[in-house]
Amino acid sequence: MPAFVRRAIPRKPPLTFCPLSRNARSPFARFPQTSAQILCQAGQVTDTQPAVTPLLTADVDGGTFRLRHATPADLPAMVQLLADDALGAGRETAQDMGPYQRAFDAIDADPAHLLIVGETLPVGDQAGPVVATFQLSFLPGISRQGAWRSQLEGVRVAASLRGQGLGKLMVGWAVAESRRRGCTLMQLTTHHSRSAAHRFYEQLGFEASHVGMKLTL
Repeated sequence: MPAFVRRAIPRKPPLTFCPLSRNARSPFARFPQTSAQILCQAGQVTDTQPAVTPLLTADVDGGTFRLRHATPADLPAMVQLLADDALGAGRETAQDMGPYQRAFDAIDADPAHLLIVGETLPVGDQAGPVVATFQLSFLPGISRQGAWRSQLEGVRVAASLRGQGLGKLMVGWAVAESRRRGCTLMQLTTHHSRSAAHRFYEQLGFEASHVGMKLTL
């Protein structure tokens, strides 16, 4: 199992959501124990395939939605997605990309953390604009009999594409990858003002089981 690190901290106490393990009511209960799930078409690198290895592909209006590992070239689009709401607009800025680049390098160097982007590919194209992103981390713990858990953060979908099921695909891949790595629990926090996000995660089987507390340092 990989080694792990620390966690960051914003302002108001968010709600903390945790899914019921193997919850039969969850849309993800049917997902297998590996990331080669119903919703995903996992790519394999061969001499005849493009350099990008997809983690998930799905047909969408006008083309294909593809998840892949983020690259440094994706950073401006990722920051724009993080800033594209009332909360993000007040804490993100693309004027100085240095801190984002340093964070990206640290995350990318640690196999316990994944930065993922989603892009839409028009029919026949091999690349397209980045329209979604999230971070997935894998954490060891002594509690729950030494269980591993995954932490889902920074889930964003471009405003123009919300409501089309892309968020569900992304979380579904994250759930399957967490199970593949031996995690028994997935957790996330979402700001108390994000009522639509609360409904979204509850529909996917997450429970508002804890009250999250954060301290700005």
